[in-house]
Amino acid sequence: MFRFTTTDKAELHTATLYAFGEANERLETALTFDEVRARLRSVGWFEAVTDEELEWTLSRLRQWGLVDVVQNHAVHYTTAEDYERKNLQYLLTKRGEAAFEGVQHALNALASSGALQTAVLDAIADRLDELHQLLSTAGSSDRRLYTTLMELEGHLDALRTNTKQFNSELQRLLRDDQLDLATFHEVKRATVGYLQEFVTNLDQRRHTIREALGRVEDTGVGPMHRRALAGAELPQLSAGDPGTEWLRHRSTKWDGLRLWFRPTEGGAPRVDELQDVARRAIVSLLRVLDRMSESRRRSSSAAADFRALARWFAASDTEADAHRLFNAAFGMWPARHAHLGHEDDELISHTESWASAPPVPVSPLLRRSGRTEHVARTGKVRDVEELRELRRAAARRERAEIEAAWRQLATGGPVSLSSLEQLDHDSFHRLLDLVGRALATQRDAAGVRRATTADGRVEIRLRHPRGSATATIRTPRGTFTGPDLLVDIRATGAAARSRAQ
Repeated sequence: MFRFTTTDKAELHTATLYAFGEANERLETALTFDEVRARLRSVGWFEAVTDEELEWTLSRLRQWGLVDVVQNHAVHYTTAEDYERKNLQYLLTKRGEAAFEGVQHALNALASSGALQTAVLDAIADRLDELHQLLSTAGSSDRRLYTTLMELEGHLDALRTNTKQFNSELQRLLRDDQLDLATFHEVKRATVGYLQEFVTNLDQRRHTIREALGRVEDTGVGPMHRRALAGAELPQLSAGDPGTEWLRHRSTKWDGLRLWFRPTEGGAPRVDELQDVARRAIVSLLRVLDRMSESRRRSSSAAADFRALARWFAASDTEADAHRLFNAAFGMWPARHAHLGHEDDELISHTESWASAPPVPVSPLLRRSGRTEHVARTGKVRDVEELRELRRAAARRERAEIEAAWRQLATGGPVSLSSLEQLDHDSFHRLLDLVGRALATQRDAAGVRRATTADGRVEIRLRHPRGSATATIRTPRGTFTGPDLLVDIRATGAAARSRAQ
């Protein structure tokens, strides 16, 4: 399909396909020979093209199945030359349209840059809320339902594509050896700030999308897709029914949306990977910065030392100078073990030559430090079992304190803040965190604000009081006074099941 991009006339082939693509955008499905030539200039091809070159290009595109040729019987011809030039019309085949779209997609991918955008997450939540409203409203427009569903799928595709591109570009940045330290400092500071801004309130956005997705699924995904199919108004240009394939494609897209935010099989949603990507990116940037700083502190490297030594060898005047340089560089001086002797000196005559005498064992440390080996006692292995037990006990104690705090805050139903009356400091701190998370969210249709803890184990549902009542909560460190909000605090999902067991 893309063979036209690998020939020596690839640029002319590509420009010709672009000419047909521009004609399709203007609803001109077929072009004559002269119209193809004129379209080449409109797509930016200004080089001279002979008739033979253009005919050869069109024949090659036709041979590859990208262009088809038909006869035009609706035109009157005055001369034989006019008949030869206008009788044949060229148009893109289905394969040619796919090749043209593929080239455009590749060029867009090269020119685009990835991003982690909170605006996309907000747009997904808004489209889900709009779908729920359309499904819940009697007499709503199927066309509007269709366009909203297409916008939702477009935002999900953008989220997926941007995440992959951002991760790839980040890895290329980390492998780039051409950046200097000052430039990388600037990039690191901007990237870390960007990631921190993205991670902020990511839990809240994820929870909002999950709740909105659940409300849409409660109304029925199948009926929604069938209504969207009616609003799509698909043309039936072939013998088969295009609606079946369209519905199958929509079902696949919805399964992908569910895997990202609300998996049905109890697995972790893929949106959680966005936090992992952000954290790994920050850690990787800091590590690369450390390596760059360390390499800059070093005055030279081993490779630079060997290159300098090679230049000195090349500049040596005599072989003796080269030998002295070699000895100085690699420490190949005469042996320093002449003072060593055999274990039993009486067995070896003092008149015997060194060449014929038995060898004497020499310690490897002698050349490096000038001293022989000294065998010392083996170091004692530290027993860390006691330290591990202390850490495990501290972790169990901290976990028990957290569980006790949540048990103290569990309301078992909607209650007012004034009914809590007195709390210890840790429980009060967790209550304030939960209330703050809830106040930062939007109200649902029933006027309830919902939020969860960072680990998703505890959920709060908050309502504002109708009057102006005031709640007072006493803690060991002071007294809190504020609006008497109605709160419902409870464990969610696996946390509730584990406590019940």
